[in-house]
Amino acid sequence: MFFDSWENIYRVIVVGVLAYAGLVVLLRISGNRTLSKMNAFDLVVTVAFGSTLSTILVNKNVSLAMGLTALALLVVLQLVITWCSVRSSLVSNLVKTSPTLLVLDGQLRHAALQRVRVTSDEVMVAVRQQGFGSLDSIDAVFLETDGSLSVISTSQAGDRSAYRDLLPPHS
Repeated sequence: MFFDSWENIYRVIVVGVLAYAGLVVLLRISGNRTLSKMNAFDLVVTVAFGSTLSTILVNKNVSLAMGLTALALLVVLQLVITWCSVRSSLVSNLVKTSPTLLVLDGQLRHAALQRVRVTSDEVMVAVRQQGFGSLDSIDAVFLETDGSLSVISTSQAGDRSAYRDLLPPHS
């Protein structure tokens, strides 16, 4: 239970170093976008990388070649999906969410909060973390595709061009 053999330890070390090196090479080839956490889809891919690497390390039934093939497959699939999502709004809408407007003109949008399962307390935390004491000085708060909250004060809003497309009609 606590120790099987030195052979198993040796295998984990050798396969771990080689699998890790292989993953680093694959990620360098694929570019920065592969591990970015821009949305839920990217997070799932990142978790899949970790799970696959873990399986390669501890499962004797998974050879190094098989594990590296699995990692390469994840990289290729990530590249294909991101390539398609840049070129097709249908694919993009399937794998990515849009930012959600939670506060507009200092007013909480309760239906939006409920839809994305964010509490008003969580919004208030984000507002306070940005140094604001009330919603009166807040133009907008967005739940971004990566799960973070963006707080935009009225003094920073400008012409709202960075989020005009996310506003409801007549705003």
